[in-house]
Amino acid sequence: MAIKALDRKTAFLKFIFMKILAVIPARGGSKGIPKKNIRELCGQPLLAYSIEAALQAKLINRVIVSTDDQEIADVAIEYGAEVIQRPAELAGDFVSSEAALLHVLEVLQQEEQKQPDLLVFLQCTSPLTLSADIDGTIQALLEQQADTAFAAAPFHYFIWAKKTNGSMIGLNHDKQKRLMRQQRQDQFVEAGAVYVMRVPGFLEYRHRFFGKTVMYEIPEERCFEIDEPVDLLIAEQMLKHQQTVQS
Repeated sequence: MAIKALDRKTAFLKFIFMKILAVIPARGGSKGIPKKNIRELCGQPLLAYSIEAALQAKLINRVIVSTDDQEIADVAIEYGAEVIQRPAELAGDFVSSEAALLHVLEVLQQEEQKQPDLLVFLQCTSPLTLSADIDGTIQALLEQQADTAFAAAPFHYFIWAKKTNGSMIGLNHDKQKRLMRQQRQDQFVEAGAVYVMRVPGFLEYRHRFFGKTVMYEIPEERCFEIDEPVDLLIAEQMLKHQQTVQS
């Protein structure tokens, strides 16, 4: 389903009738790239890109960074986000993002006695995300009356897996029928950048996908996450190109 661009009136009406919270988990213990979340990229910290995109989104009411690290907290505040300090036990390598999101909701309930209607989970390792991607994912959920939504990009590659005997098997295709791209069913890859959840369902299922799940399609060039040092170099060039196109 095509999502139309938001006009100001639509955005304002949804804004006043719904409480939509963006949460950006950003722990301090990155192993692959030390201090990854605040590494400089094109003149500003990596975390700043997600914060700025969230603050510029028309449908977001509030932006919170969840972190266990004071340096990250300082950067978050500098760029306009609120901060909720995450306890050390929720900042380990194997702690899910959902645990951090649930902690934020728990703190808000305890300290303010209120919860948002929608929770928008943003990954700070996706600096190419635009505010339009955030608004579009929220709008996809609302217009299609879904419970969860995520940003995704078109995917047209053949995926293989190795069997225990070493033989390869096609997962999303029949190896004996090499269909043309135009002949194959549309497939999409999860961008890993934007997720939207209705809060009552998220509190019940405690997972980012439940009920009816829909997607918002973004271009392949914005489907990029920073995991390895080389990704910073690639992202810098992609950001420069993106900024040139937008200017």
